[in-house]
Amino acid sequence: RVTSDPSIAALLFSVVHKMLPSNLFKSDVRYLKGRDEVSDKNIEASHQLSSILRTSMGPNGQNKLVINHLEKIFITNDAATIVRELEVVHPAAKLLVMASHQQEREIGDCTNFVIVFAGELLQKARDLLHSGLHNRDLLDGYQQALEKAVETLPSLSHTSCTDLRDVATVARFLRTPLCSKQFGYEDLLSRLIARACTMVVPSDPRKFNVDNVRVAKVVGGSLPNSEVISGMCIVHDTLGPVKHVTDAKIAVFGCAVDKDDGETKGTIRLESAEELESYTIGEEERMREFVEGLAQLGVNVVVSGNQVGDVAQHYLQRHNIMVIKVLSKFDLRRLCRSINATALVRLGVPVEEELGRCATVDVEEYGATKVTVFRRADEESQVSTILVRGATKNKLDDIERAIDDGVNVYKAMARDGRFVPGGGASEIELARRIESFGETLSGLNQYAVKKFAEALEVVPRTLAENAGLNANEVVASLYAAHTKGQSAAGVNIEEGGVSDMAELGIMDLFAGKEWAIKLATEAAMTVLRVDQIIMSKPSGGPKPRAPGPQDA
Repeated sequence: RVTSDPSIAALLFSVVHKMLPSNLFKSDVRYLKGRDEVSDKNIEASHQLSSILRTSMGPNGQNKLVINHLEKIFITNDAATIVRELEVVHPAAKLLVMASHQQEREIGDCTNFVIVFAGELLQKARDLLHSGLHNRDLLDGYQQALEKAVETLPSLSHTSCTDLRDVATVARFLRTPLCSKQFGYEDLLSRLIARACTMVVPSDPRKFNVDNVRVAKVVGGSLPNSEVISGMCIVHDTLGPVKHVTDAKIAVFGCAVDKDDGETKGTIRLESAEELESYTIGEEERMREFVEGLAQLGVNVVVSGNQVGDVAQHYLQRHNIMVIKVLSKFDLRRLCRSINATALVRLGVPVEEELGRCATVDVEEYGATKVTVFRRADEESQVSTILVRGATKNKLDDIERAIDDGVNVYKAMARDGRFVPGGGASEIELARRIESFGETLSGLNQYAVKKFAEALEVVPRTLAENAGLNANEVVASLYAAHTKGQSAAGVNIEEGGVSDMAELGIMDLFAGKEWAIKLATEAAMTVLRVDQIIMSKPSGGPKPRAPGPQDA
């Protein structure tokens, strides 16, 4: 089980502390101040978190095996998932986690960069603080360096994605973000995501909704067996013998397709067998009339968000109507959006406008799993589904996270399609220019500006270390190449050494890089602004019940 470092717990509960005046706060309030007790401990906690994620950066990044509080196992190198399940308790490290979550919501990529870069900034800041630089000069220098980085970054843009409806073009730009998640499968996944996104992109690409691209996971086979479906997939079988419908006319019910139990409690008193038979026949007669009404309307598929009674199934099968049960209300809403249907909350014959339509509804078998597929024409579909195959559930979960990141990058491309060279090329060029900018300053803040530039080296250095290369030689070669005007020179992890990232097609999203630098710097500066920690005693309450045999 992954737990926090003992030194972090020591900071919170076991440090030597000075009590505040008893007439100001309660006697159990802890009060910490000073560089050793506050700044150094905050920086150390943040550095430990960044060190955990640093080995997961890049295509050669290692996976982490995380077991959360529910004993669910995660095997992934996705930084957003790791920090979400780690249950970080240190308040300074939590700031970095929140910055990473914000990056995940805004862009969906570069979450690892945010924490690693922020941790490196804090490490450089500790060196300056120990050298005697005042905190105010340090923060001013970091702010000036951030402004210079944001000002310089647009000039590094080499290309942009202008055609968001061309599968080949989109796949080419999605390749780099996916390379760091699923190295070796980036070409396959980028094509799948590009095809799924281009199917459902609206006339105004900026209104693209990531929820319109779904993922269906089926254990068995391998990733190359995955495919994109124009429509919706429900990963279970239908009820009854009908397995194929063409030119489907679909009625969707959010309620149970069963006899009406009434909205109030009541008692029915039956005094003879004839009365019981009459009551049963009456219930069956009402269900028969309901199903005949559906058949006269031309309905050949019924979807229920709850149970389907035996009597209802009997009459639906007599009229050769397919029956599907979808218990997830979220999947039911997506299905309605996909087929343009309205989910009815009460049992009754719908009107024509409330029915959904689909080209085909089929039950297909993938390995040992039966999947119900609602297919529509590509130009009519509002929802597309990537059906992913894999050997294990953990592998499928990791691929799903990579697909989610790719879809979010496509959404970010729709808003700003500019790209900058990847592989550490942009970071080295920014570091070189910020270093030159620091030379022009005359105040003490110039040292902080130069340390900001040094912190940017963490990306190419980490990529080289994770690829088994000599990091010092790689960084020196990058600086030499950039000094000669090769602004797209980055780390080539496959051949070793330095190559032109633009020629290799390794490009990072401009918006993702800009947001990551901003969030990482602001998180680091927030930590550095803290000079005192005041902690109240945790509130009491009953201890959680220990797991017993009934929870197994």
